[in-house]
Amino acid sequence: MLKALVLLFLAWVCFLFYAGIALFTSGFLLTRLELTNHSSCQELPGKGPLVGGGRGEPGTCWTAPRFSRAVVVLIDALRFDFVQPWPGGLPAPQPFLGRLGSIQRLLETQPQHARLYRFLADPPTTTMQRLKALTTGSLPTFIDAGSNFASYAIQEDNLIAQLNNTGKRVVFMGDDTWEGLFPGAFSQAFFFPSFNVKDLHTVDNGILEHLYPTMDRGDWDLLIAHFLGVDHCGHKHGPHHPEMAKKLNQMDQMLQTLVERLENDTLLVVAGDHGMTETGDHGGDSKPEVMAALFLYSPLPLFSRTPLKDPEVVPQVNLVPTLALLLGLPIPFGNIGEVMVDLFSGEGDTQPLATALAQASAYYLNAQQVSRFLHAYSLAAQDLPPEELQRLQNLFSSASSEYERLLDQLEAEEVREADIQALISQLRLFLRGARRACTETWARFRPARMIVGTVLLASTCLLCLVTSGLANSPDFPFHYLLLRSVAWGLGGTVLLAGGLMAGGSGLEPTLLCAGGAAISLMTFLWAVKSRGKLPMAVFLPGPLPIMVLLCLRSAALFSDSFVLAEAWAAPFLLRSLSLFLVAQLHWEGRLLTGWPTAPCLSSPTPSTMRREGPRALGLLVGLLLCIRLSSLFHRCPEETPVCQSSPWLAPLAAMGGGQAKNLWYGACLGALGVLVLSVRFWLRRCGNLNSPAPPVLFVRWGLPLMALGTAAHWALASGSDEAPPRLQALVSGAVVGLPRAVLGLAAIGLGLLLWQPVTVLVKTGASSSNPIIVPFVGPPASQADLDYVVPQIYRRMQEALRGKLTGGGGQTSMAVAAYGLGSVYSAAVVTALALLAFPLLLLHTERISLAFLILFLQSFLLLQLLAAAVGTPAGSSGPFSVPWLAISAWALTATQTFYSTGHQPVFPAIHWNAAFVGFPEGHGSSPVLPALLVGANTFASHLLFSVGCPLLLLWPFVCEGQGSAKKKKKKPLPSGAEVEGEKEEEPLMEMRLREAPYHFNAALLQLGLKYLFILGIQVLASVLAASILRRHLMVWKVFAPKFIFEAVGFVVSSLALLLGVALVMWVDRAVGSWFKQLILSQER
Repeated sequence: MLKALVLLFLAWVCFLFYAGIALFTSGFLLTRLELTNHSSCQELPGKGPLVGGGRGEPGTCWTAPRFSRAVVVLIDALRFDFVQPWPGGLPAPQPFLGRLGSIQRLLETQPQHARLYRFLADPPTTTMQRLKALTTGSLPTFIDAGSNFASYAIQEDNLIAQLNNTGKRVVFMGDDTWEGLFPGAFSQAFFFPSFNVKDLHTVDNGILEHLYPTMDRGDWDLLIAHFLGVDHCGHKHGPHHPEMAKKLNQMDQMLQTLVERLENDTLLVVAGDHGMTETGDHGGDSKPEVMAALFLYSPLPLFSRTPLKDPEVVPQVNLVPTLALLLGLPIPFGNIGEVMVDLFSGEGDTQPLATALAQASAYYLNAQQVSRFLHAYSLAAQDLPPEELQRLQNLFSSASSEYERLLDQLEAEEVREADIQALISQLRLFLRGARRACTETWARFRPARMIVGTVLLASTCLLCLVTSGLANSPDFPFHYLLLRSVAWGLGGTVLLAGGLMAGGSGLEPTLLCAGGAAISLMTFLWAVKSRGKLPMAVFLPGPLPIMVLLCLRSAALFSDSFVLAEAWAAPFLLRSLSLFLVAQLHWEGRLLTGWPTAPCLSSPTPSTMRREGPRALGLLVGLLLCIRLSSLFHRCPEETPVCQSSPWLAPLAAMGGGQAKNLWYGACLGALGVLVLSVRFWLRRCGNLNSPAPPVLFVRWGLPLMALGTAAHWALASGSDEAPPRLQALVSGAVVGLPRAVLGLAAIGLGLLLWQPVTVLVKTGASSSNPIIVPFVGPPASQADLDYVVPQIYRRMQEALRGKLTGGGGQTSMAVAAYGLGSVYSAAVVTALALLAFPLLLLHTERISLAFLILFLQSFLLLQLLAAAVGTPAGSSGPFSVPWLAISAWALTATQTFYSTGHQPVFPAIHWNAAFVGFPEGHGSSPVLPALLVGANTFASHLLFSVGCPLLLLWPFVCEGQGSAKKKKKKPLPSGAEVEGEKEEEPLMEMRLREAPYHFNAALLQLGLKYLFILGIQVLASVLAASILRRHLMVWKVFAPKFIFEAVGFVVSSLALLLGVALVMWVDRAVGSWFKQLILSQER
């Protein structure tokens, strides 16, 4: 089997998985249908308002404006309890309480001018989605959360567009997210970069520089100021930090000055787009995240009744129709919000009938607009329940009839306030019912795509399972079937593209890729089936315990409780698997198990078993201890309030000064040092550190430099605020330069490894008196010749070195000695993992370095335990195979590592700070680099374990050279018995793989297919859970995020697996070239 065939086959399987995931995603995570209709003053939604109408009046639209201008102050992440009044004289238990005193004074002294509301945000509570809701009155969908890296212009009807259409002047200052949402919509704008969450002051100070001069000029109709300091303070320090008190005090001073400059015709709106959790994050739907604050104030009386003791809860979308009618604008076409009725009053408390008529007028205009939207949307999308639409239509028709009756009574002056209130109740019932119906069915699922995508994923998992069982069959035509399947897939794609174009549907890449993938997959499976009946063994993923484990993990993903508790379940399952492994060895009375497909392995002797017994138990105890220690770095889901997240996840900068911070910093430095020394020690023990190859030299000097740069960056980043002013520029430059230097060193190291991957020390000596016998003359003319002679050369080297060490150097003279050749493959993989680990570690907080150290040690112990269970392949020339148990344990360890580095499969738990490591000033307008940095932080465990997956195949060969593998050869007798000869067989270690190149490539293919099967089953289970439970209460909170994280994690893992397999093959190619040069030099 050719190396290129292995990579191509694995890449093709990955493509099949990607196509299935993309097709399912296109049917599940859809943006809702956005209508391009716009409201206009010329096209009224229905009959005019009862009183105060603007029809025919100059300068008016649907209704007469109550305010000429408005100032909207948006304080990002302004949680409601940040604004809630606090009794004077009492000490505040939290830094954020009682800081906005200006709002409290206005509420107490002018109750008819000011009002405070609980401003309820719809999830996802990310800034861009909230801005869409606050300007369009609609509900952004779940998938829009992914576009928070890069805003996209709003195409729906919105307040900014209505202001522009009516000739109003809009001035904006603050968060540059608005620039992407409303390009060219502002008469004057002052945008400031928003993505650097560590910067608390640039945006706020820039707004304050322009806010008051702009107000004094008066050349505006709507002034929007979007402050970010409170949100950034929450991300950097959390709401309980003293910096939050300072930032809220700044906002209070700003509001106090703003109120003093307001004119009588101006409305002040102070709002938060969302709240924040107790750790300062947001994005989910917990109460602290969705409960923001809304404060309204006018220099003139605004409300006809006294406020309630407990502030009213108002959905955020309700602000849109309210502002539109107060400013005399048409309500945006797609709005589903409800007017805030208290702001529409007549002549005050002395005229309750006039107040009721004004409120009914606003309600009816709002209901007409929503009814028109429902009608247009149902014609375009046809996904709203027909029964619910009919019920809402009947309700609105009844309210319209009542409205017309009241119009007639109004002319006869026979209208009673009770009748108007009954009409308002009917209209309110209609508006809230319409909003509820849209909320429940907003996601327009495409069941056909979801089903086909799920079937494609399941079929690809079956393909991995079957072909992994056939990988070691020399007569199976992988090459022919792969080319044939790809050809059929390409042909099917062309036909599908022609059909789509002929039907006028347009070319959709997702459908084309999924169609081609499905055709090529069916072609391959049909060809396998036509070759005859397959044995049942190829359809079973390993022994019964592994099947039970896979079934349990897959079935548990249908439970929201398990998904939330997976951070505890994964370590439990890994411990159980380890205990089962050792218990199985004990039950069967053996300590070393033969490889299932390698019958030529020798049985362990009793002395070996006695030696291996305590060693295996020691490995088990160490592994269990590491699993327990790694769980100390956990992050609790927001749905488990009784759980406390580990304080060790916080950066050292949050600790302030003191001895504790210095001790932690010392511990982190120690972890870096141990990581470097561990890699060097292992390479030295295997003999690879003696090589003069550039990668080895880099391991000697480059890794310490990377550790030093990481340590220096941590020291400067954690104490940058404490640096003297004259050193601030130097510290800022170092904070930028050091991470980039570490990243650059890692890139150089990986480049050197690819350039010269053979880390072997070569020494020449006297010519051998016992030359190597080869079946060809001169240099090897083919790969087969080279594969034949390589094991002989390596065995001769081992014999010569062994004779030299035992004092018998004269018996076997040595022409060439190569140190480290027996671990050349694993040395390259370990070096690559070390080079990747430091940049990934730099993207995490400092104390995660301890978790990395524990997890590296845990991975080493797991490899040693699995190698002890599998047995060293002494005397085996293939076929080689990695057991399902080993691959399952490795994948489970990757999952456990994901949680043990402070991650959770929810958006609020994403470590956004990783985007600014090395880029504290942001990234400009490009979202690619920050997305890569955040993705590398989130899926670091997937990346490392997938690149290191070939170690599962290589490690038993490395362990062959640790003393227990060497054994005496046995000579067969005519009777069939065997006697021990005098000559010992030297351990070939990883060179044994070159003794059977076909089996080596087949083992790599089988390993990749098994690993992809384990990962694919997890994706398939999350897909089934999300689709079956798509109407579940927790679908967008638990099941949809879990699917997204599993899908993205699979993409990262599969790409990293291809890189790991490609690295091993690249090393194999380089080893072949090295041996060819060695033979040529010997010929000379």
